[in-house]
Amino acid sequence: MWFLILFGKSSQAIIEKILENPLDTSFDIAPLIHGSMKSKIPDLELAIDGFITPEQAEKMKIIKQHFDALQSCKNNLEILIDSISSKFQSQIDLLLTAPAISDKFTAIQIISEIGIDMSKFPTSKHLCSWAGLTPQNNESAGKKYSVRISKAGCYIKPLLVQCALAAINSKKHPEIRNRYLNLKKRRGHRKAIIAVARAILTAIWHMLSNNQSYNAELYAHYNDLPTSREITEKQAFALLRRQGYKIAS
Repeated sequence: MWFLILFGKSSQAIIEKILENPLDTSFDIAPLIHGSMKSKIPDLELAIDGFITPEQAEKMKIIKQHFDALQSCKNNLEILIDSISSKFQSQIDLLLTAPAISDKFTAIQIISEIGIDMSKFPTSKHLCSWAGLTPQNNESAGKKYSVRISKAGCYIKPLLVQCALAAINSKKHPEIRNRYLNLKKRRGHRKAIIAVARAILTAIWHMLSNNQSYNAELYAHYNDLPTSREITEKQAFALLRRQGYKIAS
């Protein structure tokens, strides 16, 4: 199995040869390694120098059979899931345009959790609250206490957090990374990631509600300041403090 780690799938023939005759080590590793490792062939040969006993080879055969059986079960499950989800193909294609959702089964998992009928959630905020991505509003006597997110969404929330972690490292969606960096300065990494996951779920709600692909240009409109809304001086100062500004006296 160490050949699988070192050389990957291209070593299958060598593995079968070793398991059939473990005492025969006369094989060339040069065709199996990456071109950048050609100069290190002597070191690799020393690193893998050794032998396995026939008893160890039999054990490895059983392990390999088990691995192949698990891989076969995984492939069969993927075929079954693919066939069941075929009637939602149009919604899956929409979700594949969202940030960091590049795998079909990720889109299927999201749809299996929230469905395709967004009329069940009056607004995107209702969906985010149901998924456990909305901070609590715990306030009493003018004092704010814990604003932790709830424990809801035990399945979809970790998935969206993984998507958020992938999105902030992607160059395809700079608007997501910029949002994360701006929030991280003021609130830290964890809260910023939750905010990005909430933004992705909000985008998914709009995509499924309007039956349209992801549009990064909508972020520009989201950041535009309202022109018809009036706020008091106190509200303006509070808004600036939330944005990270310090008010000079």
